[in-house]
Amino acid sequence: MPFVVAIDNGSQSTKVLVVDETGRVHAEARVGLKPYASPAPGRSVHPDDDVWDSIVRACRVAMERFDGDPGEIVGVGLCTIRFCRALLRADGTLAEPLLSWMDARVGRPHVSSPEVAHVTTSSGYIAHRLTGEFRDAAGNCQGVWPVDQHTWRWSDAPDAVAATGMERSLLSELVDPGAELGRVTDGAAAQTGLPAGVPVFATSNDKAVEALGAGLASDADVLLSFGTYIAAMTVADAPGAGAAHWVNFGSRPGQYLAESTGIRRGMWTVSWLRDLLHPDAPAGDLYAFDRSLGVEAETVAPGCDGVAAVLDWLAPGDEPHRRGAFVGFSGAQGRGHLYRAVLEAIAFTMADHVEDMERERGVAAEGVIVTGGGAQSRLLVQVVADILGRPVRRALVDDAAGIGAAICAAVGSGVHPDWDAAVAAMAGTGAPVLPGDDAVTYRALRPWHRGIRSRVAELSDWMVTVRA
Repeated sequence: MPFVVAIDNGSQSTKVLVVDETGRVHAEARVGLKPYASPAPGRSVHPDDDVWDSIVRACRVAMERFDGDPGEIVGVGLCTIRFCRALLRADGTLAEPLLSWMDARVGRPHVSSPEVAHVTTSSGYIAHRLTGEFRDAAGNCQGVWPVDQHTWRWSDAPDAVAATGMERSLLSELVDPGAELGRVTDGAAAQTGLPAGVPVFATSNDKAVEALGAGLASDADVLLSFGTYIAAMTVADAPGAGAAHWVNFGSRPGQYLAESTGIRRGMWTVSWLRDLLHPDAPAGDLYAFDRSLGVEAETVAPGCDGVAAVLDWLAPGDEPHRRGAFVGFSGAQGRGHLYRAVLEAIAFTMADHVEDMERERGVAAEGVIVTGGGAQSRLLVQVVADILGRPVRRALVDDAAGIGAAICAAVGSGVHPDWDAAVAAMAGTGAPVLPGDDAVTYRALRPWHRGIRSRVAELSDWMVTVRA
């Protein structure tokens, strides 16, 4: 039986799966990333060589847990965090720590430096560490890159270099999803435990790979990705953008995904609240505490007895003064109210973003697919169904981006003859969660929560004015 290894490097952890042709996971590992370092204002980096180190450790653990024949592993699918930038020396080592998606420099043109011989994405950097090749996934070139959105290749436009600061000599060769990035070198095999010589296949950016692994196939569904950054996506016909959405590369060659405005520290806020309430919990107790908070929150009525959360824990670049908030305390609320208020804020905020995108595109989805850690919350899934008034389905595997990376490797290695066959065999969603009795209440509460968000934004403006 052939197997593929899926590497899913996210903002908070790296996950590695060993998957068969049916999508069944035979071994897995998860290694957390270190907190971002901020060496100067506006800078946010992954300290040391943390992304590569986490991939090495997660691969080793997954391979140690795999009880099959390593000789039957036919490919590796590589998925990494989008909107990062790696500045490399001529030998492919980091000239400085990997710039995270929150670093202000990734939204600006590259500034040349004698030490920097290559500028690439997180996937281009890791592909080089694994294979020794300077080759990258075209679908992960999001942000300031001289990439042509129609051809998925470096732009020939005369102003592309000026707009990005990136000469062609700095850039890696681009390949489509499912194409080979190179083969695992002996050195990388010794570090990771992956078989030497196995081909490594490109995927796309992590959100698009997650959509592939969840089975998002048309604009009949909208996918809510409950990660550090929460986004809503659906299939689009071509590149473009509007006030309420932009269009991202998909994880099939030539596919595009429309993506709404998102929440920059979405599920991170859930983790922050958990750590605030239970700071001394041992590592193995975190999920148990999450579940207990969920049980408490389920006993709280919609609207949390007047408590509401506003999720501007990380302000957008064009409005750096915005701040998050909890409002509406009367002294009668407890931690279950706070926990539910965060979940309701996620659902209220994303419902508005989804509907704004749909109005702008002129297409409304019939159903909702949810992925990521938040999809495991029974309460959050039900609240989303109630607020959007649509059936919600969970991806069958918690790590949808991992399954998406496995699909790319399965297509690239020939385990499946095409994308449709691979998705049909390896991806899927569970039974729908339907809107419940609270849907009517939530419909009435939507203007209330929208008004609170607006007024907290006004308060943030006022605070900046007064302090100035």
